[in-house]
Amino acid sequence: MSRITFVVFILILASSFFLFSCTSNEIGNSKDVNPDAVYFDYEVWARESSEDVSINLQYRMGGPNGTTLVLDSPSKVVFDGETLQPDSAKFSGAYYEIQKPFASFQRNHSIVFTDLYNKDYKEEFDFTPFTIERDLPAVFKRDDLVLNIKGLDPVDYIRVLATDTSFTSDDINEVDTVKNGRLIIPAQKIALLKNGPINLELFKESEKSLKNSSREGGRLLINYSLKREFELIGGAKN
Repeated sequence: MSRITFVVFILILASSFFLFSCTSNEIGNSKDVNPDAVYFDYEVWARESSEDVSINLQYRMGGPNGTTLVLDSPSKVVFDGETLQPDSAKFSGAYYEIQKPFASFQRNHSIVFTDLYNKDYKEEFDFTPFTIERDLPAVFKRDDLVLNIKGLDPVDYIRVLATDTSFTSDDINEVDTVKNGRLIIPAQKIALLKNGPINLELFKESEKSLKNSSREGGRLLINYSLKREFELIGGAKN
């Protein structure tokens, strides 16, 4: 297992442990719940290198940590005109999931939840992945690393993860500010890394409250990441 894979695995494992320790994976039926007490939990995630975007929709009884629900007719959920079927897993409970091709996903999308009284709740969102305008150089000397990024707000925030091949050196792992499309990783942070192959990953997680939901509320979480590699040379880290 490569070092970057190991680091990402640990991050995912830690996140999963936190999620499953704080969220109920029990399964109930929507017919047993007042529709006003159903919490809408929507998540979208993708990587620049992935072929598909994954969309996971869950409905919970009584808040974000509540029991997951299987929707009983006439209740249903439709994504971009396609009615989804329920599935379940030991650690996540009941969910509705669909995958869409990444190449054609960059547009407006809709989620329509219908409750037991045939009332529709429509949520629309745009998926706009960020990109690095110019490729990184194959070889980089120890200096400020300046990245020009498209697809972000004038002031935005992304997590920067940069790792080398050594377990003894410090990594870069922090949330950084992007202003007017420019991200600067200063030389003093690059100095933490050892010479040789560097794996750089940028992660953006955006969460917003839903515009149309039950009185219990809901959220839409969008995760996106991209990865670059380069060779670091020069300086004292060998």
